[in-house]
Amino acid sequence: MRLLVAPRQLARGDHMTTDLTNADGTPAEELPTTTADDNATPAADSDADAPETPEQDAEATEDGETFPRAYVERLRAESARYRDRAKAADGLAQRLHTALVEATGRLADASDLEFDAAHLDDPEALTAAVDDLLAAKPHLANRTPRGSVGQGAVPSGDGSAVSLLGMMRPNA
Repeated sequence: MRLLVAPRQLARGDHMTTDLTNADGTPAEELPTTTADDNATPAADSDADAPETPEQDAEATEDGETFPRAYVERLRAESARYRDRAKAADGLAQRLHTALVEATGRLADASDLEFDAAHLDDPEALTAAVDDLLAAKPHLANRTPRGSVGQGAVPSGDGSAVSLLGMMRPNA
């Protein structure tokens, strides 16, 4: 069965006549004719049936396969905000991980240890990861000398140090 309608008649709002014919050309049952005014619904009815919240709006169009443009744009904007927050949180987590590795003082470059979110919550996991990395790659260890290396000022706490004042007193 096919429906034949003149497009100009629909645009002008004239009475629409339908010619229903079967595929073999035999007449089919007649449908009542309508006008553009018959299809219009009163404003009061459309306002009463209009969804008031986005959830109702979504439910009303779930049977169809499309959603209203405003609703989709709102969802996309909300998703974009969440993606931006997630990127910012990832960046902050990376910075915190680097700061925690630097605080151990055991690596020459804190970025040598790969990021792992478990290191942020568990200091023992961070220490174990640094130990494992240094065991596998000892050249990444911090090489800052500590203690007395035989250079610079020597502490004078034992009394055997040479003193200019002590040399001048016996001769005076």
